Amino acid sequence: MAVFCDLRLVSLAVLMLASQLDFASASVRVFGLHARDLTGDPFGNEPDPYVKVWCGAVSGGQTEYHKDNANPTWSAEFNFPNCKCGDDVKLEIWDKDKTFDDHLGTCNKLVQYGSFAVTCYLNKGTFFYRYEAK
Repeated sequence: MAVFCDLRLVSLAVLMLASQLDFASASVRVFGLHARDLTGDPFGNEPDPYVKVWCGAVSGGQTEYHKDNANPTWSAEFNFPNCKCGDDVKLEIWDKDKTFDDHLGTCNKLVQYGSFAVTCYLNKGTFFYRYEAK
């Protein structure tokens, strides 16, 4: 009879451990996007910046663009419910143009659990954002 009691305890412990196997999954939220001193085209025009966001291979979409704004703030938030710790959060900053958009820079950060403020120094300005992974 004691063997069955011990077997139930072992089974319970195994089930509890199995429920924790997905420890690498994270719910990631990217928010608080803003930039300072962005430069537009070589002709000196103010940029019309927007941002594209990914977590791993999953695109979260992009922000709206801000016309003639070197210091934009975007209200958009991006949620990635199945991002993994160690995945790359990637944000690309672009200048919207009529013919083709100019790439102003890319920010990459490996996902870690917690809340972080990130600063990216671009060739054409500085970009800031926050992310949290739970």
